Amino acid sequence: MAAAPGAPAAVVGDVSVIAETRATANQVNAIDPCDAVIHNVGISGRSGNEVTADGLPPIFAVNTLAPFILTALITRPRRLVYLSSSASRGVKLDPANLTLTNRGYDNWSDYGASKLQDTMLAFAVARRWPRVLSNAMDPGWVPTQMGGTSAPGSVAEDAATGVWLAVSNDAAAKVTGQFFFHKRVQSPNPEAADRSLQDCLVAECERVSGVGFPA
Repeated sequence: MAAAPGAPAAVVGDVSVIAETRATANQVNAIDPCDAVIHNVGISGRSGNEVTADGLPPIFAVNTLAPFILTALITRPRRLVYLSSSASRGVKLDPANLTLTNRGYDNWSDYGASKLQDTMLAFAVARRWPRVLSNAMDPGWVPTQMGGTSAPGSVAEDAATGVWLAVSNDAAAKVTGQFFFHKRVQSPNPEAADRSLQDCLVAECERVSGVGFPA
């Protein structure tokens, strides 16, 4: 709260755990309806043998399942922004293994797969909730705790795209089902536009979490 003067509240939860993610959504709903939600949560490499309290790969639990649960349970806002990554390009998903379990690839590939899933989630929401502006964005490689000090980008510049999508009245920001980098629409990984694969991802998230996606 000290770092965000004027903020009405803060919520706390471990989004690697399904029950805590659900509780976090309840905390948000107890404050006020949101105008916009930016799904910025994410982790990078983890041991291939590591699992969460729910028995899931942490990359999937945090990067994909948590945004799905929060989207489904937080009172529907006007705008949604999902942070993807350039690592999502060139990734191929296995429809039979959307939880990214024992993929046998390196951690960077698993991270990229989870970020492709975030883009797919943004596009699936855009289809299902036409009155909500739902977009994905690549924030770039920036010097954060995850990106490291050698990253060439600017935190302020790259964060500006998410803020712009969340609040701007510019016509270019009031679109849905798009993928952005530095406030410009880019073409994502073609798999992100596969509606059948999007629906498979939503169904798998529903199955794993026990949370249904609202119509």
